Amino acid sequence: MVTRLISANTSEMLKMNAAELKQSIKASEGRVVLSENVVGHEMGDGITTSEVAAAFGADLILLNGLDVLNPAIFGLYPNEGAVVHHDGKSIQRLQHLVGRPIGVNLEPVDVHADMAETRLEIPAGRQASRATLAEAQKLGFNFVCLTGNPGTGVTNDQIAANVKVAKDVFSGLVIAGKMHGAGVNEPVVSLPAVKAFLQAGADVILVPAVGTVPELTDEDVRAVVRLAHQHDALVMSTIGTSQEGSGARYIEAVAVRNKINGVDIQHVGDAAWGVQSPFENIYALSKAIRGERHAIQRMARSINR
Repeated sequence: MVTRLISANTSEMLKMNAAELKQSIKASEGRVVLSENVVGHEMGDGITTSEVAAAFGADLILLNGLDVLNPAIFGLYPNEGAVVHHDGKSIQRLQHLVGRPIGVNLEPVDVHADMAETRLEIPAGRQASRATLAEAQKLGFNFVCLTGNPGTGVTNDQIAANVKVAKDVFSGLVIAGKMHGAGVNEPVVSLPAVKAFLQAGADVILVPAVGTVPELTDEDVRAVVRLAHQHDALVMSTIGTSQEGSGARYIEAVAVRNKINGVDIQHVGDAAWGVQSPFENIYALSKAIRGERHAIQRMARSINR
């Protein structure tokens, strides 16, 4: 058996394979915090956004805006900005610095999507494909998140198709779903889409947190949770609508509400500052879903343990 993630040391977490990490999250009973960070910007004094997120209590780190074919992470190497390194060791180095499992957003762009807004073109290295998923495997990511940033034209059908590819070439956890519309005229969440993700092999279903996208209700999220748990999958709720910066009272209310709905992981995104959530809101989320004791021990626990 594995140690639950909220109590695990770095040496335990980074040894976990996908099945062990999944069980460790499940054993944490809805108290896991995931922070999403944009990788190409400075937070101050030449350190990565991921180090700051980990310091304020994130259990899992999700990188956004990373071109896996040309990886550049600001502050990863001494006295450098966002410089591309092709040494194959960028993610190992980041895992060493933050002591947390690291994931990456890869976007299943659908060129035939019915767009609701002007499409935002992104590099091939940020899009989900066999090549980028295989590169994520080579780089040593612990998980991938198949989702879409605003305006990129990601569809649920394309997410499902890429889950199948991911399960073929990537050995880590696969998270699938949309945090918002991603610029497309389709429901952000639907049970048929969730069923397709599960049939394709998704380990974690992503849903927007109740209180972030219009018309998504508690019962909508509960229905996804029930379906996912019946198929031995987990559920992650997400705050990816710039409300990451709405203040601690909002974060706490959303955290408790979505915990009641049964999600296993609570995500806080990067849109508030365009880089990551305000640090105090990561702590507010952490404290709300697991109490001060576990929030502080995650912040204080040395990565050398």
